[in-house]
Amino acid sequence: MERPLDPIFSPRSIAVIGASRRRDSIGFALLHNLIADQFSGAIYPVNPHASSVHSLKCYPSVAAIPDPIDLAVILVPRDKVPAALDDCLAHGVRGLVVITAGFSETGPEGAAREKELRERVRAAGVRMIGPNCMGVINTDTAVSLNATFAPTPARRGSIGFVSQSGALGVAILNVAQDLGIGLTQFVSMGNKADVSGNDLLVHWEDDPETRVIAMYLESFGNPRRFTEIAKRVSRKKPILVVKSGRTAEGARAASSHTGAIAGTDVTVSAFLDQCGVLRANTIEELFDVARALDRCPLPQGFRVGIVTNAGGPAIMATDACVNLGLQISELSDATRAGLRAFLPPEASVANPVDMIASATAESYRRTLAAVLDDPSVDMALVINVTPLLSNPIDILEAVGAVARERTKPVLAVMMATDEFYEAIKETTHLPPVYRFPESAARALFLLARYAAWVRRPAETAVPAFAVEDAAVARLLDTVADGYLDPADAFRVLDLYGIPLARWRQVPTREEALAAAGEIGYPVVLKAVAPDLVHKSEAGAVQVDLRNAAELAQALDRMTASVAAAGHAVDGWLVQEMARGGHEVIFGITTDPRFGPLLMFGLGGKYVEVFQDVRFGVPPLERGEALDMIRAIRGFKLLEGVRGEPGADLDLLADVLLRLAQLAQRHPRIQELDINPFLAAADHARALDVRIRVGAR
Repeated sequence: MERPLDPIFSPRSIAVIGASRRRDSIGFALLHNLIADQFSGAIYPVNPHASSVHSLKCYPSVAAIPDPIDLAVILVPRDKVPAALDDCLAHGVRGLVVITAGFSETGPEGAAREKELRERVRAAGVRMIGPNCMGVINTDTAVSLNATFAPTPARRGSIGFVSQSGALGVAILNVAQDLGIGLTQFVSMGNKADVSGNDLLVHWEDDPETRVIAMYLESFGNPRRFTEIAKRVSRKKPILVVKSGRTAEGARAASSHTGAIAGTDVTVSAFLDQCGVLRANTIEELFDVARALDRCPLPQGFRVGIVTNAGGPAIMATDACVNLGLQISELSDATRAGLRAFLPPEASVANPVDMIASATAESYRRTLAAVLDDPSVDMALVINVTPLLSNPIDILEAVGAVARERTKPVLAVMMATDEFYEAIKETTHLPPVYRFPESAARALFLLARYAAWVRRPAETAVPAFAVEDAAVARLLDTVADGYLDPADAFRVLDLYGIPLARWRQVPTREEALAAAGEIGYPVVLKAVAPDLVHKSEAGAVQVDLRNAAELAQALDRMTASVAAAGHAVDGWLVQEMARGGHEVIFGITTDPRFGPLLMFGLGGKYVEVFQDVRFGVPPLERGEALDMIRAIRGFKLLEGVRGEPGADLDLLADVLLRLAQLAQRHPRIQELDINPFLAAADHARALDVRIRVGAR
């Protein structure tokens, strides 16, 4: 059955509108690539000023072509694109690739022209890639399509690659050629006026030839849709993304802790993590990981065995693995005894196994087999520094033979010459090869991380809590644009079933003393004042007040300190003094493109210093909420350390899930901080909260 993008990727006939005889033109280069790569279908150059191009009969217009056309590639000047598009639609062309630039990338006028193109194409039920793109490639020998102007062709392989940047697309094809990496299809999306990365994920989802999907993205057109599709596709095959724009300068200013820590790049990472997408920092790293995903089975865990003939690179590999979160396996006594039986006395049979410089191909074969057969090893990293008396290709062949006999991934670091790498470029039966240990360690880590994602049971149900949303909406409506009154912020949490420390908000000193008597000493005192956001900086918090006299003194001191900070006290918040457990933070912030974002981490006044937090995207499943909690660096504190009782992790996950529902049902909430939330084993509760509401 034909798929929506098949007329673009598997056409039987192509019209090249703007084909040219000038060798320095895109119209010449693209037509040349179609011919040089031996496109399996018919090619029809279109140029009203030429009778033939590249020895092919040329037509003055698409209307003059006597045969049906599946795909039209448009390269004419910007102002002629609409007419060319109309000719194509009138002729029944089913797919379009618009190479021409000068549309939304140039500003509002160009965006209007692009919108007009999109509306015409979609009204006709035709799919379009571009404008402002480099074209498409399909290496399937039954198609042999290279409808790009790139100087470097693509090798046949099993990676589907999409690049939002045309210029970078040229570099991607160059790097893939140099590394001997093959592609199934390549797409330069350009401005994504019609076909987007989401469409390509769906196109490659069930393509048996595409084992790995790789993407270079500069923006997300529909991030929520991307998450929905990617979460489904990544359970079938890995998705690798390089996303540009990582720096903090792109983050908007925010007054909450959550907003200050969250930036655009953090939002992107949260989206990708939550749907199992692997993020690479560079194109080189993306290809490093793609090779491992393409050629290796998935590991069952994060434990690594290292086999080497040199100690220095093994130390580098060990450091890199441990820093990434991989574990260096402890080999069994039986494995070590077996290694000692055939390795030289000078060899080290601990992990890393250092066979010393005299190791031969046979040494590698026997040692790697023993290490992989150890139950404590999930995957192996083999390192070879080329000695004088051994052929590195023989060693790599021995490593490959062992790897093919087992179901554990093996990566090789071959510190060899350029001639060696040139010699293995065409091979596909050998393990992935890397020049340096750090690159291989990173690939192993992401391989193990993806395997863990695939093993995790897929959840389908997002919990829904019975809450009082109408009452929450009324509280939010008390503010046109700004912060909720502290009492109302606490009431929102209460309405959403989030446990709170006992509290009273009162307008006067006398009522504060009375409230403390009702709650019971010791208490915490907080000043309430308009625009007072960070209370501790203004001296507006006093803790562990044990009697009425201490509370009275605190009221006097706080009135003065808040006034000195430029605020006028208009009330007091009195709370029970809670002890034990660890302070954590829950948060909500809103990204203008991605929508609400949740945060969890270690809390308190140093939250922005340590930034031990994780982000998630609603809606959340319970497993995803627990993953956020377990992912922080300080998670061991929440498990319980040195006899301390651990926190109630299910309750913490429940709070995250309730906040996810709150964020989705009440989009006026722009920022929310629960900081601190006391994560104690048997009396977890929110101690402070602030909520900023956006304009209606």
